[in-house]
Amino acid sequence: MNGFSNFNREALFNALTEKQLDVLVIGGGVTGAGIALDASSRGLNTGLVEMQDFAAGTSSRSTKLVHGGLRYLKQFEIKMVAEVGRERAIVYENGPHVTTPEKMLLPFYKGGTFGSFTTNIGLLMYDFLAGVKKAERRMMLKPKEVLNREPLVKEKDLIGGGLYVEYKTDDARLTIEILKKAVQHGTKSVNYAKVIDFLYEPSTHKLIGAVMEDQITKETYSIYAKKIVNAGGPWVDELREIDKSKKGKSLHLTKGVHLVFTNDKFPLDQAVYFDTPDGRMIFAIPRGDITYVGTTDTDYAGNKEQPLMTVSDRDYLLRSIDFMFPSLNLTADDVVSSWAGLRPLIAEEDAANPSEISRKDEIFTSDSGLISIAGGKLTGYRKMAESVVDTLVKQLKEEEGILFSASETKYMPLAGGEIGGSERLKAFKKQKIKEAAVLGISEKDADKMVQRYGANTDTVLRLFRENQSEAKQEHMDPLVFAELLYALHEEAIYKPADFFVRRTGALFFEMEWLKAHKESVIQYMAKALNWTKDEKNAYSAELEQLIYHAIQPAETSS
Repeated sequence: MNGFSNFNREALFNALTEKQLDVLVIGGGVTGAGIALDASSRGLNTGLVEMQDFAAGTSSRSTKLVHGGLRYLKQFEIKMVAEVGRERAIVYENGPHVTTPEKMLLPFYKGGTFGSFTTNIGLLMYDFLAGVKKAERRMMLKPKEVLNREPLVKEKDLIGGGLYVEYKTDDARLTIEILKKAVQHGTKSVNYAKVIDFLYEPSTHKLIGAVMEDQITKETYSIYAKKIVNAGGPWVDELREIDKSKKGKSLHLTKGVHLVFTNDKFPLDQAVYFDTPDGRMIFAIPRGDITYVGTTDTDYAGNKEQPLMTVSDRDYLLRSIDFMFPSLNLTADDVVSSWAGLRPLIAEEDAANPSEISRKDEIFTSDSGLISIAGGKLTGYRKMAESVVDTLVKQLKEEEGILFSASETKYMPLAGGEIGGSERLKAFKKQKIKEAAVLGISEKDADKMVQRYGANTDTVLRLFRENQSEAKQEHMDPLVFAELLYALHEEAIYKPADFFVRRTGALFFEMEWLKAHKESVIQYMAKALNWTKDEKNAYSAELEQLIYHAIQPAETSS
């Protein structure tokens, strides 16, 4: 095991503070993780700190698609469609276990946003701009073919449909796989470590470091770095305020909510991308034993750490579902989980509504030298990271004459992605299912394991095989115990929510599994990590609150 673990927490703090870093990245979402990987793989001495758990903000609360940005054609964002289309293919090849092609049905109706001709032209442009491979290019469908693919869609006024490919992912696991690869390249990374102040050279007022507070012990540390990158997502402006450099453009936060239903209530066979009466586009996506639907897009000014689904969010999505899938008659009682996430967009004065604000990313460099990255999309994380690191290595060359190589991440498999590319996934999965069957693991569980861990499935299987007796002593299911051990030793979990929300996605997709195993997991983590009684109570209460808010809407967001 490589030791990316909070068992080594003190050693991680020592590694971050013992000598000057080339770059300190603030923020452990997908953007920060991507920057750390790009920087460390070029040879920069890199540190990364995250005030919550890795991916706890926006990077675990998206629609969970690495998508090509079809809807940006409506805004004439031609360059963005082309770039994210290319990047989507790169993400897929580098992490095929955590990224899966998903055929998406786009039905169109008399009087709707999309017509047969315009949709055909739009999808043709999309295929061309996004560089879609031949086997995944658009297919135009007649009404009967649309209904054959998905009988639940509204039949009234249906005039046809288009079929194109998106890529389904687990955003939090994508982030952790990027970060694990960065750690393999030497990044020193720790979660629950909050930057509370910056350090400056007195005569020039140039940034030379940051003051970090351990959110577990409340101890503070000084980290020195030649360059500091602010990849704080929704918190980018807070860090700019600490630096006294928040001026000009600022963030505009919008909230997106998704609802989750069991398959018996919403038996969707085919992912659907549909327009609602108010002109928004919404996804309905089958995933294992559930179907999820989203997203909303509303201005937000509430609690950034825990945005909540409100009654109005829930009811809006239920009305949207009823509009497109009228036979289901879903009600609030059918919602088994939900999530709400924030989009940190760059404010544009001429945008009429949240859906029209550009998803472009921008880099800001303050007078003190703080490099901030804002905006952008999950799909474009690697390209954003490359741009940020290009910026800072150019500065290092000009200031100190230090030379670093160009980005190497385009053809670099992520952690778990070292299986030889997407073409090898099917054979790899077949082999691992066979090996798991020998150990008594079901095909369904083994398939899920490969999608979650990829090449690291071997480590989880070994932990399963070697810890049967201890799992029994801990009153735990052996497979759950193996995954928990892996998360503790290889994926830096510290709290139950880290395991049940970000490493397994159970809060969203396997609520019953979470409820069945939460007590035994908490008991073991408390013992393994030496929590105090107060810590155990606090972390348990945090998980219970997350479960409650996933099901019960708040009256308001704040």
